[in-house]
Amino acid sequence: MNGALTIGNLDGANVEIREEVGAENFFLFGLTAQEVSDLKQSGYDPRQYYNSDRELKLAIDRIASGFFSHGDADLFKPIINSLLNHDQYMLFADYRSYVDCQETVSQAYQDQEHWTRMSILNTARMGKFSSDRSIQDYCDDFWQIKPVKVSLEELVQTKASGALDI
Repeated sequence: MNGALTIGNLDGANVEIREEVGAENFFLFGLTAQEVSDLKQSGYDPRQYYNSDRELKLAIDRIASGFFSHGDADLFKPIINSLLNHDQYMLFADYRSYVDCQETVSQAYQDQEHWTRMSILNTARMGKFSSDRSIQDYCDDFWQIKPVKVSLEELVQTKASGALDI
């Protein structure tokens, strides 16, 4: 709702956000749901991406070296091992697409008039994501709870009796 433009994949709320703001106002990267399914079925191997993308390999190796942890090469070892051996969210598979999309974002930012227009449209079209609507959806769809009406008089009486500390 702050006009920030979204760079995202078609997962979770991003699907709804993209529908509301328009595909032309959303920076999309990553695998489709079908591509994720196909890649999992064929045996996703994150090391293939690690070994075939020089930039990704350099980044992971730099993290593993302890460069970002004051020389402690063990600090991020669990994360590195998880990414190289499991990568359950298929981050490596989306890496190149994300980097390329980020370049598109950088180029779009150069056209300040267009960028501003996109930001304004994002703000104007984000009403669906207000906290009031989201909370109401959770109440209706997930928790199956209904609002309880409380009169102001009841609230004042409850407060006066000391039963409610607000």
